[in-house]
Order: sequence, then C-alpha cells, then structure tokens
Amino acid sequence: MKCPFCAELENKVIDSRLSNLGAVIRRRRECLECTRRFTTYERVEEILPMVVKKDGRREAFARSKVIEGLKLACQKRPVSAEQLDAVVDGIERRLQEMGEKEIPTTVIGESVMRELARLDEVAYVRFASVYRSFKDLGEFMTELKELIHERKVPKK
Repeated sequence: MKCPFCAELENKVIDSRLSNLGAVIRRRRECLECTRRFTTYERVEEILPMVVKKDGRREAFARSKVIEGLKLACQKRPVSAEQLDAVVDGIERRLQEMGEKEIPTTVIGESVMRELARLDEVAYVRFASVYRSFKDLGEFMTELKELIHERKVPKK
C-alpha cells in the first residue's frame, strides 16, 4: 500500500477491525519512511452491472459518483458519512440481487431518491430537483405535495 504522503510502499498495519456489518475491513497503517499514519478500507470486489445512460452510453457502475451526488444533496444537513455509505451499500446490494448485466440510470436515481426521502427530506428535494430536471415551479410543487402527502399517510 503506497503512503499517501510520501509514496513509500513499505508500511505496517497498526490496527485492523471490521466495519459496516463485517463487509469492510478498516486498517490503520503507519508509513515506515515518514512515520505518518493513514487509514485504508478493504472490501470484496463485487461484480456490478453496467449502467446504461440516458443517451445510450454504457459505463461501469461508479460508487464514487453516487456518493458525490449524495454528498451534494446532503450538504449542510445532519447526515453522516456512515449513513451515506450505508445508502450506497444498500443500492449496490439491490443491483447485484437483480442479477442484470445492464441497469438504466433511472433505476439507480430512483433508488437514491427513495433512500433520501427516508433519510432527510431536504436532501431528497435537493436531489429530486436536479435529477428530475423540473421544467417549472408547478412540477416542483407537485413533487413537494406528493412528499407531504406521503408523510401524512402512514406506510404499511
């Protein structure tokens, strides 16, 4: 593992522990050259489906893109990084369980919106306003009314 500070390859593991329900191993390391410490995360590489973009292009699923979208939506909101990781873990798990080789971006976007609606309503509205590309205030208000209605009607 290359040190992020000095690029030295030699380091030692100071601490290892399971995190995220045992799906990830967190390792605390110390560089043998500069003696600075850094953390790495080890997870099993799972085969995820290709993502089919709106214009027909295909690309590999990128966890980092989903995380970045969530971070933007949750900016200055009381949502932790651990909660965002858990959301993406759940989305990845559902994508794998679907067993498809290709998934449209709409499936991922709708999954993100469902999770944000549960996690933080303000973040949900932020994400939906960008994801759904509302054409006017009327469309935006319709979405808000649906959200308010869902809050009043208890889910079974």
